[in-house]
Amino acid sequence: MKSKKLFTGILSLSVFMLIFLISSTLSARDYYQIKVYNLKDKKQETAVDNYLKDAFLPALHKTGIKKVGVFKPVESDTANYGKKIFVFIPLKGIEQIEKIEESLAKDKDYQTKGAAYINAPFDNPPYVRLESILLKAFSAQPDFFAPKFSTPKGEQIFELRSYQSATEKIYQKKVEMFNEGGETEIFKKIGANAIFYGEVLSGSEMPNLMYMTSYENMKSNENCWKAFRDHPDWKTLSAKEEYKNTVSKITKYMLYPADYSDI
Repeated sequence: MKSKKLFTGILSLSVFMLIFLISSTLSARDYYQIKVYNLKDKKQETAVDNYLKDAFLPALHKTGIKKVGVFKPVESDTANYGKKIFVFIPLKGIEQIEKIEESLAKDKDYQTKGAAYINAPFDNPPYVRLESILLKAFSAQPDFFAPKFSTPKGEQIFELRSYQSATEKIYQKKVEMFNEGGETEIFKKIGANAIFYGEVLSGSEMPNLMYMTSYENMKSNENCWKAFRDHPDWKTLSAKEEYKNTVSKITKYMLYPADYSDI
């Protein structure tokens, strides 16, 4: 009798653990870090490019992060062209950030190849400022997406958007609009190739969300946005009273991937 009860108890525990593991796997959402390098001239841009290409990206690959995106403003963006570099780092857990720093500190190849950047003197830094934004993926798209385009990287467009809200409560309604409301589904229907949608957990423009869509060229970007504005689902969704005034400011960057970007 005791052995039967023991067996039943073990079986129940095993079933519970299996359900827990499956549930955890199904509900898992990516985290993202976006590093934004602010630059003053071509010399700094080259210094950061060399560091990212020769040292940082290879070091991240060794930690198991195989796809890292590096993006720059298009030439027509005269205010930001040559002045910013965006680095998109997908993470499976927030604890990876600390592990990456520990790994870089021990990586001799990284230290050697990134020496010019790492050991830059105070009067000749490789950038003006470096911003770090931490995000958690939307439930509607828990994993990031890496598109494949046939066009040259210089023609491809990756549009990064930030939507600010007046308060945290209003911001949550905008996130809801993307998830439960179906805004992400509309982007999917028009073929916007969303790389990610993310809730900003730490950044300089909170409360805000960010997302990135991608296109084979600028014409494709323009066509998709026209299709979005004209889509009946968007007209219905945007007319709902509960979602009005959920965005107080929109910031967008039209970007192209660096030639060494994994995305």
